[in-house]
Amino acid sequence: MDLIKAATQLGRILQQQNKMCTTAESCTGGGVAEAITAIPGSSKWFERGFVVYSNDAKRELLGVPLETIKAHGAVSEETAKAMALGALKHSHGQMSVAITGIAGPDDGTSEKPVGTVWFAWALDKDQVIAECRLLDGDRNSIRQQSVLYALSRWVRLLAPI
Repeated sequence: MDLIKAATQLGRILQQQNKMCTTAESCTGGGVAEAITAIPGSSKWFERGFVVYSNDAKRELLGVPLETIKAHGAVSEETAKAMALGALKHSHGQMSVAITGIAGPDDGTSEKPVGTVWFAWALDKDQVIAECRLLDGDRNSIRQQSVLYALSRWVRLLAPI
């Protein structure tokens, strides 16, 4: 599935459900929001996007607790879930996706190597699904793979085959 197809499918599903979505992105720098807004008419189903690259932005714009970041790190299941829920709380969207990861080429560790990306989809305020992927490639490739995975997985979550 390519970006445009995934974003278009997401839009169709959200319009059928009469819902709007929002994004909370760190390592992708707004790439999911960019893919969504490339679709004509996406204002009917895309409410807003947050680019929260720094830990301060995660805290200030999404309400991610400092304790969560300190205890688990910015690249973690807990932070991704908090970002997804924070995006819902600080928007008018009913669903969200959050992405936080290490795109490289630096900052990887043995526990969290370059290419570690956590995703979280808040399908509502009570249902948050998180997944970690270890992606290969250079910085640009990891970011692009992350955007595509976030969108295509979101479609599969909303319209299981």
